[in-house]
Amino acid sequence: MAPRLKDRVALVTGASRGLGAAVAERFAAEGAHVILVARNVGGLEECDDRVKAAGGSATLVPLDLSDGAGIDRLGAAVAERWGRLDVLLGNAAMLGGLSPVGHFDPETWDQVLAINTTANWRLIRSFDPLLRAAEAGRAIFVTSGVTEGVFPYWAAYAASKSALEAMVQIYAAEVHKTAVRANLINPGPLATRLRAQAFPGEDPNELAQPESITDVFVDLASAECQRNGEIVKAT
Repeated sequence: MAPRLKDRVALVTGASRGLGAAVAERFAAEGAHVILVARNVGGLEECDDRVKAAGGSATLVPLDLSDGAGIDRLGAAVAERWGRLDVLLGNAAMLGGLSPVGHFDPETWDQVLAINTTANWRLIRSFDPLLRAAEAGRAIFVTSGVTEGVFPYWAAYAASKSALEAMVQIYAAEVHKTAVRANLINPGPLATRLRAQAFPGEDPNELAQPESITDVFVDLASAECQRNGEIVKAT
């Protein structure tokens, strides 16, 4: 089969490990040039090595996503180099621990909202013009099943993901008359570091690996996809 993302430029946050790295590598295998964004330089380099070993190409961007001005600079750099962005994947997230609502440390609460919600707003703010400049701009964001019920002690993470869902669906409604499409993916339980933080007693060997669900990301990133404003379950 021909590569489905040939010659497209895709930016992936949280690309140093876990789901972000798995999807970035799959995007590269499908012909995209991937812009790998994360704080962990070593993890970015390891992902880049795997991308290049498989014949793909990548650009590494060490960046703390709580740095809004840094996101703006990244948008300007992408505009200068490519003049467009074909795929934006907002994957980076943090759990922030589990605690009764009134017991969260204010700094932790602010960090969770900053990474899981505000950073994705900054990404949309910086890259919306570049998504519109692409032939078929695609924005994808990663949510969680924690938004589907009421889970005690999960307030920070659940609030941040619920806000993310509302924001992305509103953005999708705003771009529905353009060539841009915006959706969310609920990946389900995966063997990732964040999952291990939430469920330290769980056996990761009993969970799906991030590599096993990358098909749905390629589907939503493809120019042929016309889904918009949806929350798509990966499994």
